[in-house]
Amino acid sequence: MASPGHNLLVLLLFFVSFPCSNSKLSVDYYSKTCPQFASIMEQIVSDKQIASPTTAAGVLRLFFHDCMVEGCDGSLLITSTSFNRAERDAEIDQSIPGDAFDLVTRAKTALELQCPGVVSCSDILATAARNLVTMVGGPYYRVRLGRKDGLVSNASLVQGNIAQPTMPLSDIISLFDSKGFSVQEMVALVGAHTIGFSHCKEFSHRLFNFSKTSKTDPAYYPKYAEGLMKLCANYTKDPTMSAYNDVMTPGKFDNMYYKNLQRGLGLLTTDQALSVDRRTKPFVDLYAANETAFFEAFAHAMEKVSIYKIKKGKIGEVRRRCDQFNAAKND
Repeated sequence: MASPGHNLLVLLLFFVSFPCSNSKLSVDYYSKTCPQFASIMEQIVSDKQIASPTTAAGVLRLFFHDCMVEGCDGSLLITSTSFNRAERDAEIDQSIPGDAFDLVTRAKTALELQCPGVVSCSDILATAARNLVTMVGGPYYRVRLGRKDGLVSNASLVQGNIAQPTMPLSDIISLFDSKGFSVQEMVALVGAHTIGFSHCKEFSHRLFNFSKTSKTDPAYYPKYAEGLMKLCANYTKDPTMSAYNDVMTPGKFDNMYYKNLQRGLGLLTTDQALSVDRRTKPFVDLYAANETAFFEAFAHAMEKVSIYKIKKGKIGEVRRRCDQFNAAKND
């Protein structure tokens, strides 16, 4: 009969060897199998951002929307087929700019030439998002690698997993809480609105016939509302019309978004709510006053997002093309 000490040793060895959810992720995951990974990503990302300056915001949104639905598994990269309506065709994802998808495609093509069948699309997307945040002035944070690409992409899974621009703040807080994110982490992540733009239809209700007593939302700074009304005057005829989320420094990742909220320059209903709700206002005020605090909180929250419900082993794959499952080539 084995001694109690022996049994304890076996038990300890079992727990040490049993894989926890992130055990195989590491920042140097590709150091031997694709040593050029970092340099290729840096070059592709840099070239694309210089050519199309809105790429950073698009990729950041693509990454976040991908992670919030079934985890960071590249499911949002899949294109629809005649028998499957994929995530990217859900209404809220249809406005993600093509440049974001194009960057992933370019990176995947370059990596397949150097290291065929090695680098996952979900790792490409996570790395591109981090590189772009840093490139436009934001914080650097670690991206652990080793994700596998998901095997499911369905538009019906999107509803209820991504915050809508007109959602009550309590619902948004509950949504983030259900995914393990605190109110402070949520406020930090929304700071990504310091870059990028929103389409007029997402905030038009604040500009036209807001109430019986006010044509526009009185929470807007008056001159800002006037400018937005002119900008979005024909938005019903041209749905592509949009405005910068951060009117002051739209192309720079900084804490100006939070300063704008304090001045009535929050574009979306949800932006404005952050600046007045007692649960979120302290963090808005903190990040408006202290950019270092915002950067640290954002970096921490993005690291946490990037490992949300990742796929590993046989529950995922390394796609040969990011826009279709490997099985599709065998049909």
